[in-house]
Amino acid sequence: MRRADRLFRIVQMLRKKRLVTAAALASELEVHVRTVYRDVRDLARSGVPVAGEAGVGYALTGGYELPPLMFTEDEVEALTLGARVVMAWGDGELESAAVRALAKIEAVLPPRLHGSLEKTPLHAPSFHVSPRLRTTLELLRRAIREGLKVEIGYVDKQGAPTTRTTVPVGLFFWGTTWSLAAWCELRQAYRSFRLDRMGECALGARVPPEEGRTLDAFLSSWGPQEETDPKAARSASKGRNDKHGLRKSSLRGVTPRESPRANAQRMPAQRITSGKGGPGRAKK
Repeated sequence: MRRADRLFRIVQMLRKKRLVTAAALASELEVHVRTVYRDVRDLARSGVPVAGEAGVGYALTGGYELPPLMFTEDEVEALTLGARVVMAWGDGELESAAVRALAKIEAVLPPRLHGSLEKTPLHAPSFHVSPRLRTTLELLRRAIREGLKVEIGYVDKQGAPTTRTTVPVGLFFWGTTWSLAAWCELRQAYRSFRLDRMGECALGARVPPEEGRTLDAFLSSWGPQEETDPKAARSASKGRNDKHGLRKSSLRGVTPRESPRANAQRMPAQRITSGKGGPGRAKK
């Protein structure tokens, strides 16, 4: 690790906690504690307001702030890839935002990293994303941001068309498709809808905050089913309780001692499929 990067990380660690010992810094940075003493002393001499002493601990004083953008080469690649995925799979507004963000990052990179964004060999092709999906995604993002209901035309896995009034609370990207997490007024429950099965969508009335339709509530609802045939959904839920009284279909895909929230955060690395089992039951 370069010394400049090490000094930067020390300041970052001191900003996160009130007091950090030299031993903790040395362990995190994988250096000798004497190196930490030397680095902290040099930071103080350069004007960084470090208070404390060896054997007690160190802390930043006076609300010290770092320069806004300082990245390593790996971090530049990560940001570039993330922006390219957004440009490939996001809507028009997100694509433009990602382009602007990369331009701002490029403008403040140190000389040794100039041109590194363009040369990053990590790409996300976008030729398979339909204009209709991009339009739908943009509309749903607006509905979530402004707290609006959305009426969606939807085709379930059996090919049956339906129209639903929903309260969108979140969007999930699964690597090959998007899904919408929403409260379904017809089913009076949270449901997961695949964007590639949606038809026409229209914005509706504003949602009263007191209704409590939130992403937290969705993630706590033990894996809402993707919208499918109503009779099959009712049949699947009958009499299949575990010893704790929870529906087994709701827990499918959740490992022991793992919460639905943690499972929802883990699953986006996998491929979504339709059927029973949460905001898109996943297969490898």
